[in-house]
Amino acid sequence: MLEVRQLDAFYGDARALWGVNLDVRAGQTVCVIGPNGAGKSTLINSIARLHTRTRGRIVVGGTDVCGVATHRVCSCGVAIVPEGRRMFAHMTVHDNLCLGAYRPEARKSYKDQLERVHELFPRLSERSGQLAGTLSGGEQQMVAIGRALMARPRLLLLDEPSLGLAPVVIDEVFDALARIGAQGVSILLVEQDVERALGLATRAYLLVEGRVAAEGSSAELRHSDAVRAAVLGS
Repeated sequence: MLEVRQLDAFYGDARALWGVNLDVRAGQTVCVIGPNGAGKSTLINSIARLHTRTRGRIVVGGTDVCGVATHRVCSCGVAIVPEGRRMFAHMTVHDNLCLGAYRPEARKSYKDQLERVHELFPRLSERSGQLAGTLSGGEQQMVAIGRALMARPRLLLLDEPSLGLAPVVIDEVFDALARIGAQGVSILLVEQDVERALGLATRAYLLVEGRVAAEGSSAELRHSDAVRAAVLGS
């Protein structure tokens, strides 16, 4: 589903990614963990073409998206839930969700997708007419995930979905992500909460200073000395 090969990226003169290789198979959930400043968000934004890579290939479902205009990446089956949610605060929950279904293919199944989102997050149905900016942080994260699902993605990218949320809400969000993965959607998750990330994913990558320092099954990385040193400081 996703192949990243020899990916380099810069912020100004500062190099953020160094020859990153990463794979996500169809229907697989993969997480990227690492300390702050490791380049995790740069990686996920580069895959979504929100950040320009300087070298490398990003292939989604057989299509090299490096040659695709940024606004057309969604048509390749990619949707992103960005860090900080980025709601349209003065629009209703319903209208925020509708924006996710702008692709012609998604509009055809709009009602089915909306029902699917409401099944995952019943609170969004209850708050359909409420302004998104008046929701709690957890509810806004549910809107952000729901908006991405409205695009009918084959690959869902998530950047720090637990950020700023209460533990009970994080449980709810991660339960929903597990259900999304079980429905066949491939997931690439960037997450600071290492235990939750490894508990959800089947495969993981450790990113340190822009380089892949370790990779393997979630069970392998859970017991990795490299992960403990880089993320836990021990």
